[in-house]
Amino acid sequence: MEVKAVMNLAPEEYLKDRVDDQINWYDRKSQTNQRWYKRLRIMEVVAAASIPFLVGYMTEGEFWIKFVVGFLGVVVTVITGIIGLYRFQENWIEYRTTCESLKHEKYLFLTQSEPYAGEESFPFFVERIEALISTENTKWYQRLQSKKKDVSLNN
Repeated sequence: MEVKAVMNLAPEEYLKDRVDDQINWYDRKSQTNQRWYKRLRIMEVVAAASIPFLVGYMTEGEFWIKFVVGFLGVVVTVITGIIGLYRFQENWIEYRTTCESLKHEKYLFLTQSEPYAGEESFPFFVERIEALISTENTKWYQRLQSKKKDVSLNN
């Protein structure tokens, strides 16, 4: 978004349509990634901890325990792969950081605190907000390219 185009917007409109919208988006994405990360890690820990417990009860003829132990090993491996592929923890932290940075800039602007104490505070505010959003978009694109490279190297 170009700053010159934004100059036609009132600060209230920009805050509502752009800043608050982005804050809400990053907040939701952060919470979703946090929930997925914690759920998967709990499942992984429970499955991994169950393996040695079940092995202790394994005897020669008990096929079902061998099957369950093997299945739990697969579950642990799959969960570890999913966590690595989707980067839930990293996304959770990055989205939360961006959300909090946007809030910080918003409140500095609303209170006319430094660096927004001057007459040209709105264009400067827009530049900083758009830079935060752009930086996050660039990080996302780089992660996407990295995933594509990893997939192509493994094929």
